[in-house]
Amino acid sequence: MRWTAIVLLLVIMVAGGCADGPAPRMRFGFYPTASLGTNWPEPKALGPHGYGWNPFEKNGMVYTCRGGDIDIAHLRISADWTRYLTKKTYRCLMNGKTTFSYKLAVDRSRNYVTLTYPENWMELWKWERAAIAEEVAAELGPHLAFTMTTWHEVLTWFGFKCIGIGTEFPSAFSWEDSYSNLLGCILGARALKDTEHGFNKAMTILIDEELDKLGAQPAKIGHDASKRVKGDWFTGSALFFVDIRERNFDIGLDDGMVTPTLIPGVEPCAGVEPISYPVPSLEALAKHGFSFKIEIEPREWESGAILALVSEEGQRRKKRIDPAAHLARIMAYVRQDAVRRYGDREGAGAEALASN
Repeated sequence: MRWTAIVLLLVIMVAGGCADGPAPRMRFGFYPTASLGTNWPEPKALGPHGYGWNPFEKNGMVYTCRGGDIDIAHLRISADWTRYLTKKTYRCLMNGKTTFSYKLAVDRSRNYVTLTYPENWMELWKWERAAIAEEVAAELGPHLAFTMTTWHEVLTWFGFKCIGIGTEFPSAFSWEDSYSNLLGCILGARALKDTEHGFNKAMTILIDEELDKLGAQPAKIGHDASKRVKGDWFTGSALFFVDIRERNFDIGLDDGMVTPTLIPGVEPCAGVEPISYPVPSLEALAKHGFSFKIEIEPREWESGAILALVSEEGQRRKKRIDPAAHLARIMAYVRQDAVRRYGDREGAGAEALASN
């Protein structure tokens, strides 16, 4: 969700079923570009995390040596959705509910989850169900959140306009998006396991710790690093006039890990290796005899092209996306489309900079 979401600030996020508390609020994401409209806060002055409204929370782009650019707003959004969907899943499991749904405010797509339980689930003691439900929800929550934020990137690649004017295509799968989203899911899951602090305090601590681990750099270094790749990784100087050429399509489909895009030649980061993060595991579901299915019902104007892409020729067009079955096919198309638009940029950005 980019700065265009400001128009939707007062929109209430809709979620049905076994929800626990209000759905996460909106925040404004940023382009990872040295352009008008991008905020570069100091990594040591990001303020306290706020699941609810917090005027002291700061967001923007932070460059890290081992994780590249991190969109702090995307990180926070994913963390809050991880909290929400973890609690929602837990409540559903404890009540024996088989379905629930939710949606991101800036998207029109609705996500549907179907749960299949082990046969003796409701025969277990409540304390047994609670322990198992907590373990299962702790894995499923971040998985659902990462899937939902990835779907938003897919929609924007196909030209989705959050407010009806100005496509967000320039930022779809921009070089920091998926990594920032996944990091938020990971930290949100960790925060929920913190027994000493509430969620907001735990997230504040974890963000500081993880940015230190990744080698967060002062705002000026991050801004200057982005300026170095202008003309190659992106063009344009302000908001609607920015076009990002360098994308990162890694969402963990091949090896279960997401690897960041690092900007070459950032002096304080010389010789460092990137840190890849694992996509959320689902081992606890199989361990305890559960299974689940996510289906996404796209309701955006652009959804026709996506549904046509996953529907078999000669058969009736599908109405829902099954990420487990369809996401790989969609991402293969997106990669091919990127080559058509920008050429094969696999490693091209680094090589161009090295030659300067």
